[in-house]
Amino acid sequence: MLRLVVIVLLLANAGYFAWSQGHLRQWGYGPQEQAEPQRMNQQIRPETLQILRVNPGKVSAAPAATPSPPAATTTTADASTPAPAEAAECLQAGVFDERQADALRTAAAGLPQGSWVLEPTPVPGRWMVYMGRFDDMDTLDKKRAELRARNVPFDRAGGTWEYGLSLGRFASDEAAKRELQNLSNKGVRTARVIQERPESPGFTLRLPAVTDALRPQLDALRPAMAGKTLRTCG
Repeated sequence: MLRLVVIVLLLANAGYFAWSQGHLRQWGYGPQEQAEPQRMNQQIRPETLQILRVNPGKVSAAPAATPSPPAATTTTADASTPAPAEAAECLQAGVFDERQADALRTAAAGLPQGSWVLEPTPVPGRWMVYMGRFDDMDTLDKKRAELRARNVPFDRAGGTWEYGLSLGRFASDEAAKRELQNLSNKGVRTARVIQERPESPGFTLRLPAVTDALRPQLDALRPAMAGKTLRTCG
């Protein structure tokens, strides 16, 4: 039995050798050919292939793809967004009496409508502790000397109250009378309280929104401002 197995193995090895070497190809047995002609037969449209000769010294790396520049971003103003308002400043001047206010109304007539207003600003009355009226400067000088000796401050009364002396000006009759009592305690006997100025109507010129475009037009107001100047609204 062992001899039979050995004989079968020998015959099998001999058959494989003959098959692999192509000795059995005449009977239709043999391995598939792998040579180049068979591989060429398996190619698709081999006639389109081209063999190029490349000079090694001129071979260069393919240029890197240049990235496309980002699209420019254009910022456009939203039509619904209002333009920033021009900076404006509030200015005012005063107080002006009725005659001066009339002159200002005429001067401001050429300004844009709503750019100015004359606001009523009543001028309060004023009271004065008064001494006088003296007949001449000699009498006035003697009274000044007496007040200095009593250490009582004084000033010129001014206006229609010359020759006279003011020993103080006050916003109310009550305040002026209290000061008169204090002076009486110091030996001042001939002074009295007078109303130097009654309450009167007055006006404040107000320009609520002065822009750079409006400023040159304000020169038209200056001749009517009676020497007063525009200042920031308080």
